[in-house]
Amino acid sequence: MLEGTIVSAHGRHYLVELTAGETLPASRVKRSELACGDQVLIQRSSDTQGVIDLIPPRSTLLYRSNDFRQKLIAANVTQIIIVVATEPPYSDEMISRCIVAAESQRMKTLIVFNKCDLSDRIAPTSMALVPFERIGYPILRLSAHTDAEALRPYLLGQTSVLVGQSGMGKSSLTNALLHDANALTREISSALNSGKHTTTHATPLSVRRPPALIDSPGLQEFGLRHLSKTPSSTGF
Repeated sequence: MLEGTIVSAHGRHYLVELTAGETLPASRVKRSELACGDQVLIQRSSDTQGVIDLIPPRSTLLYRSNDFRQKLIAANVTQIIIVVATEPPYSDEMISRCIVAAESQRMKTLIVFNKCDLSDRIAPTSMALVPFERIGYPILRLSAHTDAEALRPYLLGQTSVLVGQSGMGKSSLTNALLHDANALTREISSALNSGKHTTTHATPLSVRRPPALIDSPGLQEFGLRHLSKTPSSTGF
C-alpha cells in the first residue's frame, strides 16, 4: 500500500502525489468523494494507474453546498485566502460566506486585496473591506504583477487554499509565487486525461510543498446548506 496526497480531482478520477515524489493517476471504486489535499492509501493496478483504497481522517474539509448537491474544495487545509480586487466588482456576501465556512472548520482567514496598482479604484474597494478588518480579519493589499511576494510570509507553516470569484487574480498570484504553476496544471490535466475512462475536461487544482498552496477554480456562489445555525456546528 502506498501513501499519497490528492493533487487534482475531477469527478471520480484523481492525480495522487506519492510520498516518494511520483505522481500517479488513480480512481476511487467507492462512491465517497475526495478533494485536493486528501491523504490517501493507494494500490497500483498497473505501472501507470492506481486505485485509492483508504482515506485517513481529515483535519479539515472546505466545501460548499446547496439544496441539491455539495462541492468539495480542499481537505486538510489550515488557512483560507480570500482574493478580491479593484475590478471586476466582488461580492461582500461571498466574502462573508467563505469566512463562515472557514470558521466552521477553525481555519485561519486572510483577505488579499489584489490589483492595488489600479490606484484610482482602490478607495471604494478598500472602504467595503473595512467591516471585515474591524472584526479582526487581516487584509493584505498588493498587486499580483508587482509585489506578490508580500503574500509569501503568510504561507509559511500553513496549508492554504486560494478562493474567490473569477477575475480576482488568483491564477496571477499563483503564477507569480510558483513560477512553474502553469506547467504543473498542464501536466496534471495531461495525466488525468491519459488514464482510462477519464473526462476530457479536467479542472485541476495545484499543490506545492513547502509551503502547501491550493489554487481553486473561480466561484460564482458559496452555498452553506450543510451548516446548521448552532455555533457548535463543524460543517461535517
